[in-house]
Amino acid sequence: MSEKIRKGRIVNIQRYSVHDGPGIRSTVFMKGCPLKCMWCSNPESQKTEEEVIHRNSLCIQCGSCKEVCETDSITVTDEGVQINRDTCITCGKCAEACYTGTLSMVGSLVTVDDIMDVVKKDSLFYRNSGGGITVGGGEPLVQAEFVRDLLEACHKNGWHTVLDTCGYGSAKKLKMLLEHADLVFYDLKHMDSRKHKKITGVPNGKILKNAELISSLDIPMYVRIPMIPGLNDDKTNIRKTAKFAKKLKNVKQVNLLPYHLGGLGKHNNLDREYPMGDLKAMKDDDVAEAKGIFEKEGFKVEVGG
Repeated sequence: MSEKIRKGRIVNIQRYSVHDGPGIRSTVFMKGCPLKCMWCSNPESQKTEEEVIHRNSLCIQCGSCKEVCETDSITVTDEGVQINRDTCITCGKCAEACYTGTLSMVGSLVTVDDIMDVVKKDSLFYRNSGGGITVGGGEPLVQAEFVRDLLEACHKNGWHTVLDTCGYGSAKKLKMLLEHADLVFYDLKHMDSRKHKKITGVPNGKILKNAELISSLDIPMYVRIPMIPGLNDDKTNIRKTAKFAKKLKNVKQVNLLPYHLGGLGKHNNLDREYPMGDLKAMKDDDVAEAKGIFEKEGFKVEVGG
């Protein structure tokens, strides 16, 4: 009897990426995340199951989606499509019937070979630019076995790999992925565990311990810090984060990621409330001050990326 082929659920594959690691890269976004960060810019990657998303700017109110909906979960108005998420069974028929692209499904079930067929088309770019494959999400640890197989396949092709993780998962699963990770992008969102839970839904103890684990294995790490006004941008937290990162012997760079409104539209497309309301972006002076705190500790710091 042949071995069952493992499958994973992804949001999408972004080709020709230049912000997810060195060189030109292909970024695989896994579906499913144990965190629910209030500012999440990729809410479509939070749930593990497939979802239907609508982009009403494309809707021409033709009603094709409503005609095929078996549960009568769709209403078409002058503003576009409205979906009753309580009765929708995510069958995908509405997306199949929608020829304008207003409705689509998020969360394809694929094999490692399916992904390799896509990313290998850009192998020449990886070689010439020093690029490779980045696996993020969502959170790769949610589908650790599949991601392990994917990273291993990339290494067999000689491609550089980046693991982009929030670090919230078991040490055993993390070690499994680190065996085939050349570089780790690691999120630090707050040093106070109680506040971390308030803004992400989970405490930070496991995250900090896993950061120390990566350091003990001496795998290069970029610490990435989302800068969210009023939530984690206070100077006390920034200084504590810098002191913690200083204890990790493998941090090659710190990336400060100032808050933006990129998640607002996606929340609307999924019919979810956007927790950040009308929060404005950080002021340049505040970002510069945070940058200076990390530079004082001897870190190379990039804003964005």
